[in-house]
Amino acid sequence: MASITKTTIGTLRTYKRERRKISMLTCYDFSTARLMEEAGIDSLLVGDTYAEVCLGHSTTLPMTIEHMVTLAEAVRRGSPSCFLVGDMPYLSFQVCIEDAIRNAGLFMAKAGCDCVKVEVDRRLVKTVEAMAAATIPVMAHLGLKPQSIQTIGAYKVQGKRAADALSIIEDAKMMEEAGAIALLLEAVPTEVAAIISESTELPVIGIVSGPHCDGQVVVLHDMLGYGGGHPPRSVKQYAKLHDVLVGAFRAFAKDVGQGAFPTDQHSVSMEPAQYEELRRVLAMNMPSAGATRGSGLSFPA
Repeated sequence: MASITKTTIGTLRTYKRERRKISMLTCYDFSTARLMEEAGIDSLLVGDTYAEVCLGHSTTLPMTIEHMVTLAEAVRRGSPSCFLVGDMPYLSFQVCIEDAIRNAGLFMAKAGCDCVKVEVDRRLVKTVEAMAAATIPVMAHLGLKPQSIQTIGAYKVQGKRAADALSIIEDAKMMEEAGAIALLLEAVPTEVAAIISESTELPVIGIVSGPHCDGQVVVLHDMLGYGGGHPPRSVKQYAKLHDVLVGAFRAFAKDVGQGAFPTDQHSVSMEPAQYEELRRVLAMNMPSAGATRGSGLSFPA
């Protein structure tokens, strides 16, 4: 089998120059990562959306750095060649620069990530600068920032007003100058995403931000119709696993309830000679019928 070439930030920059779009999906486990690599997905994001779609929380805030790094380790084992992005969870980088570097370093050194994603604005320029100086590659996440949902108030488009759009454009430039290696734009108008993508050499990944970004990321559960989280109204579903899985679960419950599963076909049997020996030994050691009334063993034919 031919070896797969490792996708690096250099690869993504080449794709941008050649105007080849970058594919990215969220991923949280080894088995799915292996399938995504086989399918040729360019980049995987170990997102804190795991809190919503897998753990059932109403926000991403409960995720911890330890849990996120464990997930990233599993995804890396399943996909050694994809460009792997670790999502810095709530309070893993906001408290102080030292925490940001230390926690990001876990994604890089322990999980083997290629960069970390950080929800930022201009107030965190110094943090991004320090992380870059510490050789931590940063993907700066702008626009809708789910970790700030309590201050935003709702999952809604950011930058629809000219002044707000200008602020996002300026923040993107500041992040580039601070040393970020890529940008992620979530829920910003397509016009804003186009301006940012055309004005920077950094790869720009969009999520619900229109077709002009250099690549697109979608939450796995959204594109598979799996359920959970906060799927955007505009998401394109490539499968409807909800219906497939519920149908499979119902069929299993019915078969078990009716005794249709398992059958001999789905069972493991002893060699006939070994079974006969077991019957002989048990018969020799069983108490007399009178002493074990109601508790005797019966043998299948």
